Amino acid sequence: MPDASNSDKTIPTNLRLLLLLEEIAQIGEPMTPTAANEVLGLPKPTIHRLFHRLEEEGFLQRDIDGRSYHPGQRLRKMAVNVLSSARVRSMRLSVLNAVARDVGETCNVATPDRDGMMYLDRVETKWPLRIQMQIGSIVPFHCTASGKMYLSTLAPRMVQKFAESAKLERHTPKTLTDPAALLEEIKVIREQGYSIDDEEFMEGMVAIAVPVLDDIGRLMSTLSIHAPIQRGDKEALKEHLGRLQAASKDLSELVLR
Repeated sequence: MPDASNSDKTIPTNLRLLLLLEEIAQIGEPMTPTAANEVLGLPKPTIHRLFHRLEEEGFLQRDIDGRSYHPGQRLRKMAVNVLSSARVRSMRLSVLNAVARDVGETCNVATPDRDGMMYLDRVETKWPLRIQMQIGSIVPFHCTASGKMYLSTLAPRMVQKFAESAKLERHTPKTLTDPAALLEEIKVIREQGYSIDDEEFMEGMVAIAVPVLDDIGRLMSTLSIHAPIQRGDKEALKEHLGRLQAASKDLSELVLR
């Protein structure tokens, strides 16, 4: 561990704030000041002051346990803005257009937000019968292919906490509203590496999602396609799994290159 007194004197305040945000973003789950300090090696009063300042400014948000913190609205918006830069978005749309053309259905990229998955980009199918969602729309975690895919990448204790505390609102007769059933579904998704929405969010719509990962295997976003059941069921969507997985690697490289 770095020498605390020496670190506090040599690291400028603005850099300390950035290092703390970087550490919380990297760990991918709520972090306590004590855990952060094991990495940064700053005096205890300093680390608590940094957490307090970042919480006040909206860059961090206190978790449900009252002790740990996760990215706040301003930090999440900053991440989305980076992913939405003109260069990245242009290349991302090129990938989405190719997938939509190959599979013949609407293709989406979504990122996790506080209350659900947010549509970052999408390319619509050419079919007149289609489900339209606007970019920026927020959809639930528990009953969408992208949302369940995201949940499957969280630590089991975090998924358990979500299932027990979140309002699992019923959207269709197939929506999983029982915490135990949702946890079992997430376990299956974690093992198979993809997620299915079998008319759980909208009656008459099926979807499949795969993760878009960073260089150490953490989810940055999801790539999904959805279609009305008049053109195929969930088994038909699984036929496009290989194409989606290849495209998800292309999307990862766009951000990481």
